[in-house]
This record gives sequence, C-alpha cells and structure tokens, in this order.
Amino acid sequence: MKKWILALAGIAVLAVVAYLALFNKPQAPQVHYTNLSGQTASTDSLKGKVVLVNFWATSCSGCMAEMPKLRTTHEKYAPQGYETVAVAMSYDPPNYVQTYVKDTALPFFVTLDSSGSIAKAFGEVQLTPTSVLIDKQGNIIKRYVGEPDFAELHQLIEQNLKA
Repeated sequence: MKKWILALAGIAVLAVVAYLALFNKPQAPQVHYTNLSGQTASTDSLKGKVVLVNFWATSCSGCMAEMPKLRTTHEKYAPQGYETVAVAMSYDPPNYVQTYVKDTALPFFVTLDSSGSIAKAFGEVQLTPTSVLIDKQGNIIKRYVGEPDFAELHQLIEQNLKA
C-alpha cells in the first residue's frame, strides 16, 4: 500500500511539472511604448497579436545584420496579426535611431527606451540584439539573445498565429 501511495505521489508531481512546463508561461511585463511618430501602444493593447519585442542599437553590428530579416518577417506575418516592436536601447543616440529608421523606412513600431525602463521590465536586457516573442494572450513564448534562428522563429509565429 505504501508503494502505491508513493507511486501516485510521484505521478502527481510529474503531472504538475508537465502542466507548468506546457501551460504556465510567464506573462510579458506591462509596459507602454511610444513610437517615433508619437503613437502609443502597450502590452495590453497588443494582446490578440503575436508580438516580437526586439532590443537593438544602431551601434550593434548584429542588430544591423538582423534588421532586414526582422523587416522581412514583419512584412510576411503582419497581415495575419503579427507585430514587431523595436526598442532602441537607452544608450543609443535618438538622432541615430531616427536617421536609421527614416533611411531604411522600417515598417514596424520603433520606440526609444531613453530611461531604460522597458529593458529593465523585460529582465534587465543589456545585450543586443535580444528579442522576446509573445503570444496573443501576452505570454512569453521564447527569448532570444543574439540573432534568432529565423526558421524556428517563423515556425513559432505561424503556430501562435493559428492558435
């Protein structure tokens, strides 16, 4: 009888761990964004969309290399309910960001994190590029430090757009 109770307790623990791993995703922090044109968005206003929050800087060569891929990804999935929020780091001079965005005509939401509060809310982001993929319910799906594996990113976006 004692072995059965231990076995059942072990199964219950495994079930709880499996449930948490599959269904208990961390929530994205509640933040507000203002883009270069003065439009605002927030974590709540983006619910219902799959969102990639990308932390970047004009001085980051990896960021500049991934930006065309972020653009392509955005253009491919935006009509289906996908959004990209590019967060320029606090140390990035605002005029550099504005010039880059204007020269490249980035098609997505770009915000300046001049106080560093957005990077702090997302777990003290310091390395760029760092990207966080968020599902329609505002849950964090995946965090990428460095350039994402875009094939994997696209697969996750597609899965979550269908969900």
